Amino acid sequence: MAKIIDGKAIAAKIRAEISAEAAQLKEKGIVPGLAVVLVGEDPASKVYVSMKEKACADVGIFSDEYKLPADTGEAELLALIDKLNHDPKIHGILVQLPLPKQINTERILEAISPEKDADGFHPYNVGRLVIGKPLFQPCTPYGVMVMLKEAGVELSGKEVVVVGRSNIVGKPVAFMCLQQNATVTLCHSKTRDLAAKVSQADVVIAAVGVPEMIKGAWIKEGAVVIDVGVNRVGEKKLVGDVEYAAASERASAITPVPGGVGPMTITMLLQNTLESAKRGL
Repeated sequence: MAKIIDGKAIAAKIRAEISAEAAQLKEKGIVPGLAVVLVGEDPASKVYVSMKEKACADVGIFSDEYKLPADTGEAELLALIDKLNHDPKIHGILVQLPLPKQINTERILEAISPEKDADGFHPYNVGRLVIGKPLFQPCTPYGVMVMLKEAGVELSGKEVVVVGRSNIVGKPVAFMCLQQNATVTLCHSKTRDLAAKVSQADVVIAAVGVPEMIKGAWIKEGAVVIDVGVNRVGEKKLVGDVEYAAASERASAITPVPGGVGPMTITMLLQNTLESAKRGL
């Protein structure tokens, strides 16, 4: 049976460290500040925003929330971002996605100052990540890398298969594994014989958003499985992108869903905000 990589426990440990560092910064007169911008009434986005606010409060980070109506124009949102870019109390800016269709998401993300881009989505920060000198690392891939480290997984020389090529998880996590000297295969919807690719992997990172798409039988004996997917099946059941029970029989270590990668994402957002505040010292 695989060892469970407990994201909740790892996140709690990191949050305690963030809280201690935030308290030290306060003694120097600096309170790390995160601005969260929500446009519209998307129910899932509202839940995420409230979770981020609570997480900030728990570790002593100041959070400022801006709730804008769904019919907000792009110019109005750009003006708010410009104001936040110049606000010395704010060290991180997060615009909750998805945005309403009248707003060009790319233009908004590019308007955020790279020095305050707590999500790590600005093209400047993506470029820095690719050359191995990141200013901000995208929160979910950052969380994945921390989990691997905490679980004692050495990536150097290993075969890593990433399933999913999104800009938010798949591509950045592939580059981050490359920086750790892994040999990385990035798979996607057009990949031929996915099962064969996955079965070669020492580490599988699944981030495709399809319930239990990665079959347990595909997992190599002793491989490490990181399941980024969170998929609702029916009314209440949450499952990942990997067949958890079957994969657990073959893997040496695996992340559960829920309670795996999920808790790490917001934790790394807090970490990015803290790091930004420290850069101002």
